[in-house]
Amino acid sequence: MTTQPPALLIAGHGTRDEAGAEAFRDFVKELGRRHPELPVAGGFIELSPPPLGEAVTELVERGVRRFAAVPLMLVSAGHAKGDIPAALAREKERHPGVTYTYGRPLGPHPALLRVLERRLEGTLAGTPREDVTVLLVGRGSTDPDANAEVCKAARLLWEGRGYAGVETAFVSLAAPDVPSGLDRVARLGARRVVVLPYFLFTGILPDRVRRQTEEWAAAHPEVEVRSADVIGPEPELLDLVMERYEEAVAGDLRMNCDSCVYRIALPGFEDKVGRPQLPHFHPDDDGHDHGHGHHHHGGHSHSHAH
Repeated sequence: MTTQPPALLIAGHGTRDEAGAEAFRDFVKELGRRHPELPVAGGFIELSPPPLGEAVTELVERGVRRFAAVPLMLVSAGHAKGDIPAALAREKERHPGVTYTYGRPLGPHPALLRVLERRLEGTLAGTPREDVTVLLVGRGSTDPDANAEVCKAARLLWEGRGYAGVETAFVSLAAPDVPSGLDRVARLGARRVVVLPYFLFTGILPDRVRRQTEEWAAAHPEVEVRSADVIGPEPELLDLVMERYEEAVAGDLRMNCDSCVYRIALPGFEDKVGRPQLPHFHPDDDGHDHGHGHHHHGGHSHSHAH
């Protein structure tokens, strides 16, 4: 008898933007269509339905006993390092007999760099690359390691592609913000700038990046500024998720822990070393009504009514 391969669980961040949430749900459906041999489900940590726990329940009700979870995230910040593993541990308690492996985040990866390059080319409209400075804008995090990953992606995007430069900025929680990043590239002499959002799908934060870019451009007519699109549900992204799934199934995880804020005492973050990871409760989880940012510290039984 052929053993069924582990199911694929996609873990998303969540967004208040319905179009962004729908893009995630469509992406999960497309993965299922492309891989009929696998049960595929997806859920969010916060903000959007369905919650991750509901996606696990869906798989269990389809007879799944083993799954591999892949975080649909570009960098390994608090959600990928803490919230998702804690949520998965909780689901294992809810569903005795279920086992899982956990994959690593998506970027930076050559396949995604190719998509970013396409997004830039679609914006340049024939402008020579050597005349263009790129500002790669990440989500931003309180985790220094996650912010460093965005800088790594920027450097890899610059290498060998002929742009005048690739600088970084962040839309929340980290400096420099978008206006400061644009100020910086202008001071460096840039006269043609493309602001490139380092985001998978549309949403509140990519919209904010575009709005802040337009506001800065209006105040600085001497600099030509254009906005590129998000990565989107490209074939490369679908293939990369499967690559991360296969790594997880094979146990080949290669997670970078050298600068993890939970392992290493980085300046200003010493209190995070060894901190236990607790689930980030989704507002739609059974039996919970915690808002964003409230981690539950009490031990109590979870509702199993589905």
